[in-house]
Amino acid sequence: MNVNITFLGGSGTVTGSKYLVRYNGKSLLVDCGLFQGYKQLRLRNWQPLPVTPHQIDAVVLTHAHLDHSGYLPLLARDGYTHAIHCTPGTRDLCTILLPDSGHLQEEDAAFLNRHQLSSHSPALPLYTRLDALHCLKQFQIHPFHKAFEPLPGWRVTFSPAGHILGAASVLLEVGGRRILFSGDLGRPDDLLMNPPDAPPQADTVLIESTYGDREHPPEGLLDELGPALQRLAARGGIAVVPVFAVGRAQVVLHAIGLLKAQGVVPASLKVFLDSPMAVSTTGLFQHHMQEHRLSGREVQALEHGATMVQTTEQSKGLARLHGPMVILSASGMATGGRVLHHLALHAGDHRNMIILTGHQAPGTRGARLAEGEKNIRIHGQDVAVRAEVVKLSSASAHADGNQLITWLRSMGHAPDQVYVVHGEMDAADRLRQRIEHELRWRASVPEHGSTCAA
Repeated sequence: MNVNITFLGGSGTVTGSKYLVRYNGKSLLVDCGLFQGYKQLRLRNWQPLPVTPHQIDAVVLTHAHLDHSGYLPLLARDGYTHAIHCTPGTRDLCTILLPDSGHLQEEDAAFLNRHQLSSHSPALPLYTRLDALHCLKQFQIHPFHKAFEPLPGWRVTFSPAGHILGAASVLLEVGGRRILFSGDLGRPDDLLMNPPDAPPQADTVLIESTYGDREHPPEGLLDELGPALQRLAARGGIAVVPVFAVGRAQVVLHAIGLLKAQGVVPASLKVFLDSPMAVSTTGLFQHHMQEHRLSGREVQALEHGATMVQTTEQSKGLARLHGPMVILSASGMATGGRVLHHLALHAGDHRNMIILTGHQAPGTRGARLAEGEKNIRIHGQDVAVRAEVVKLSSASAHADGNQLITWLRSMGHAPDQVYVVHGEMDAADRLRQRIEHELRWRASVPEHGSTCAA
């Protein structure tokens, strides 16, 4: 009997990662993410999977970001009862991320009902905070580099992927095949995280391609962020920085701290971290010291380098303050969260600044800002964009095309097949071409819903 992989998400798009591996009557799901971005993608979250949750025998997570973990509460609520396997760092982050996601789902549904903006009556959340808390009981943790069996005869090993705390590449050995899931790969020169481990030998590889069609600029984050904050401070403006609460918020905080220490920006520049989730995540760096580059002193500086904003009242109070100041707030693609209130308040002033720090999925507000749109809709209202929009291309936590090729090349021997996933079509297809031409390996971009041999 052959080992097969069905691509239930993360193929032809960056979001919704779900890879179902089947062999000998058993099935294992690698990642269980939400679709994000365009409405037609988000609608997939409401469509039933082609397999019922109780037919899935095990789940393995590469990392905690919602495009890899955010469907778990729904899977568990709808009948998945087995273990969810991950690293300790991923479990710790999911404990923060998933309940928050459920809370936001409930808030969004309540907003739609309050303003009668939904075609459904009443609008319902995809899942609730309670659903998320229930699924967390199914998590089982495993250290890096130590193999375990999620199912009898199915062997899994986690290795560091360098993307965020807990992020792993997954080697699955089953049916005489070695299948490697890259997960989201970090940069070897990341400001915070240690570089990814070299990949083990494998017969089949699933490689991410978020930045498969581009290279990061030679200048680093400090070179990009420093001049922007100098301009902001000189004109007394307010910078709104949409950040992913996990990873990106901490990178930007660390960078601002370094710029202040170097005298590039005024030490008096006020910085606020307005995301309870990001505040909680920042504290986790102390518990996972072996995964990142920061010393104990630098972790403490991270925690004290900004005013940590916890309550809604504190967040609203920021509106009474004057610049120059920097507000870091989730979500990173401006799809929801407190950052929307700050954008609505500050986007219309030419003295202010909106700093985009990472990949903006097509169809998100962040993508529209990156494309230079002068009006965006927030909470049903048109908001004029007069603030300077700065796009940082060096803050990404994803490997670029050259770094992905280098990571693959370090395998030594060619796998039988490479499947290029987790990228928009242009990025995925460009990486596929490079794998075929530069490495002379077989590579393809699988279609959504397709089943391929492993």
